[in-house]
Amino acid sequence: MNDRDALAALLRERSVAFGTFRLASGRESRYYIDARKTTMSAQGQVLVGRLGLQAIREQGWKPAAVGGLTLGADPVAYAIARASADDPPLIQAFTVRKAAKEHGTGGLLEGNLNPGDAAVVVEDVLTTGNSTLNAIRAVREHGGEVVGVLAVVDRMEAGANHIENEAGVAVVALTTTIFLGVTT
Repeated sequence: MNDRDALAALLRERSVAFGTFRLASGRESRYYIDARKTTMSAQGQVLVGRLGLQAIREQGWKPAAVGGLTLGADPVAYAIARASADDPPLIQAFTVRKAAKEHGTGGLLEGNLNPGDAAVVVEDVLTTGNSTLNAIRAVREHGGEVVGVLAVVDRMEAGANHIENEAGVAVVALTTTIFLGVTT
């Protein structure tokens, strides 16, 4: 089984649930993908790291760092950063807070993103693209250059188009709900 198929199997096993769920967008859905159950697992870390790093390089993106809105993006960014240690050049990780902290530097970003750095914004599950756009804005306000967006799962609900139209950056997904066999 190749890595893409292994990731899809792990997502189906750990992360896909059926029922009635309210999504972050406020919309109801008959299924929910809690990708953190996969991206925070040992097997998921290895697969997401390898596949994420491969996808970034296939796009020709050369980021200094990867990261996105906490909490969903965190394990994705860390997995890719770790995978780059085994297959340089190194890519560092960062986190975008949902709100600026009120102590220390008062920053919205934590970790390893410097002004002027190229960055790939990562997301665990892409639906509307709104949280990804918030992360893109934070990176740009910090002085970073967003060269692309990488999602683990694209729900195929126009989030990628929204990001591409609003932020002007390409979006790539490791898998989709269609590949997982989950549809609305």
